[in-house]
Amino acid sequence: MKPMVWTALKYVLLFLGVVIMATPFVYMLSTSLKGPVYTFEYPPRLIPKEPTLSNFVEAWSTQNFGLYFRNSLIVAITATLLSALLSAMLAYAFARFDFKGKEFFFYVLLVALMIPGMTLLIPQFLLAKTLGLRNSLWGLILMYVTNNLSLNTFLLRGFFEQLPRDLEESVLIDGGWYFTIFFRIVLPLSKPALATVSIFTFLFCWDEYIWATVAIDEVSKRTLPVAIATFYTAHRTQWGLIFAASLIAFTPVLITYIALQKYFIKGLTAGAFK
Repeated sequence: MKPMVWTALKYVLLFLGVVIMATPFVYMLSTSLKGPVYTFEYPPRLIPKEPTLSNFVEAWSTQNFGLYFRNSLIVAITATLLSALLSAMLAYAFARFDFKGKEFFFYVLLVALMIPGMTLLIPQFLLAKTLGLRNSLWGLILMYVTNNLSLNTFLLRGFFEQLPRDLEESVLIDGGWYFTIFFRIVLPLSKPALATVSIFTFLFCWDEYIWATVAIDEVSKRTLPVAIATFYTAHRTQWGLIFAASLIAFTPVLITYIALQKYFIKGLTAGAFK
């Protein structure tokens, strides 16, 4: 196959992939900008005849949606920061220090990745009840941190092991300590890995529904996934309103990805050493 034909075929396939992936989002955005009269028009229009933001205003001000959004933001940001920090400290210990039972404890950590989350629901519920963490945002935060700790530690350990030891040894020679190395050398050079685990953790915390439903009974402590479910129940046929609420919920995820995507570029660590 000629190079030009192969290149053209690749572009066609990429274009089809973009269309397939973007069509549901475009339709959701289009419907959210339509008034109730135009929601069920046939044939449907991707470009609304009379676009309006009333669905977004109503969705934000209905059924404490703004409060649930704030709760989810607090939980997701706090859990992401704590998970990234704790898993980075664990991973650095596994990558740089030699201690008795090191590999055993690491494999125990990996076993946690193989346990389905649903099987831990009852033990987590009993633990949260015993510690007084039910109906508390901290009950969500701590469980989300523990649920992401194993995977994040596994990913970060592999990254830390690839970092050269030269800078760390020079800090030790100059009288520095391991905390200085960790916070001033390792973490700044680990932005790509930290961005990856932060995105994974934030997505998990932002979208998690089962534990948020089980752990929270008080209406004022609910998070956004629970709010979206109740929102759909209350507005079953108001698709413009439902899609507007879904887009509001999607916005922090999009912002997080845009803010951190540049750190996925390979070779950034080598550039940092230069």
